[in-house]
Amino acid sequence: MFRRRHKSEDAVEQLAEDAFGADEYADDVEGAAYAETGSDADPAERVGLPPAPRPDGPWDVSELESPEEGRVDLGGLLIPGVEGMELRVEVAGDSIVAATLVLGSSAIQLQAFAAPKSEGIWGEVRDEIAGGITQQGGIVDEEEGPLGWHLRAQVPVQLPDGTQGVQLVRFVGCDGPRWFLRGVISGQAAVQPETAGVLEQVFRETVVVRGESPMAPRDPIVLKLPEDAQMVADTGAAPVEGDSRFAGSHLNPFDRGPEITEVR
Repeated sequence: MFRRRHKSEDAVEQLAEDAFGADEYADDVEGAAYAETGSDADPAERVGLPPAPRPDGPWDVSELESPEEGRVDLGGLLIPGVEGMELRVEVAGDSIVAATLVLGSSAIQLQAFAAPKSEGIWGEVRDEIAGGITQQGGIVDEEEGPLGWHLRAQVPVQLPDGTQGVQLVRFVGCDGPRWFLRGVISGQAAVQPETAGVLEQVFRETVVVRGESPMAPRDPIVLKLPEDAQMVADTGAAPVEGDSRFAGSHLNPFDRGPEITEVR
């Protein structure tokens, strides 16, 4: 079942997208990844490094013999099916730019972007996201975990009653051949990392279909609905005026968007 949602503003995704789109139109994006110097290295020393190996995924479509097998085909992303999951696609204007897999009280939002051919950008993106969250009064820890280096963040948000609170999230990422895949883990899996195993496996088993068309670094890889998708109007979310440096949308992993409910 699919429901098209209106644009909505979310503090977590606004900070991430503003940071990620800071130099969206640059002709050349300086790649970055952590070297042996570790997390305290000067960012200037982490420039121009090639993407790290991905022995366990995420995968490029060219690396698997049957990439569609066991996965939901969203065009630019092939996302593995998990028993009991809900898969929501996120709409920005007329384009689908992200997908969120919800499993119980946890979720992971997946979004793929074009990247330079010979350089990784995840190290640089982490710095930008962390800087944006810190400027807004949030707390960020950079850690190394099962998916490599990631950010664990406490992000200031406005609660439904108008008071201020915090939302716990994890930003994970992976550099691939001419693409970058970002994941935002939220809900219980962000609060209790030991419960995040299934979502981390979803991230690893996701396949990116970059395509051969020229794209500027950091342009979102557009997704599409499956051919048998059925759209249903969603009246549960009111439109919120706002703008973003990335496709004009603030993406909230728990906003109800067009949905695919998969029970396997």
